[in-house]
Amino acid sequence: MAQTSGNVVVHLVFSTKERRPLIAPELAVDLFAYLGGIIHEMRATALIINGTSDHVHMLVRIRPSQSVSEIARVVKTNSSRLGPPQRAPRFGWQAGYGVFSVSESNVPAVTKYIASQEEHHKKRSFREEFVAFLKKNNVAYDERYIWE
Repeated sequence: MAQTSGNVVVHLVFSTKERRPLIAPELAVDLFAYLGGIIHEMRATALIINGTSDHVHMLVRIRPSQSVSEIARVVKTNSSRLGPPQRAPRFGWQAGYGVFSVSESNVPAVTKYIASQEEHHKKRSFREEFVAFLKKNNVAYDERYIWE
């Protein structure tokens, strides 16, 4: 086959350092747009980006040649320098991240889930949500090491 083809969609989830509530509503709009710009610069497609004060969800379509770890590293590194300290004091991301594969048939459901983060987190904490994702996706984990 002369051409590599694929449709790779991933759901990335990562939190602020120590899950501090650093993403104020007035920062969120610019932050999510900035994250989308980084994804675009990497020649991937951000289908939706949303989150709450302490974490972000990104649904991203990447090229088959791209690595999820490189996408996460570049996004988190570059967005940690979002702005001057007075705008986002002590802003930073946790060391790790969660990544979950998404089939094309599930893109609408995951998009809806990510879009409703504020409502969703009135009922469930980020910690509860993340552990539920790990379990649902059969990811082995040791809770001592998923929270820095």
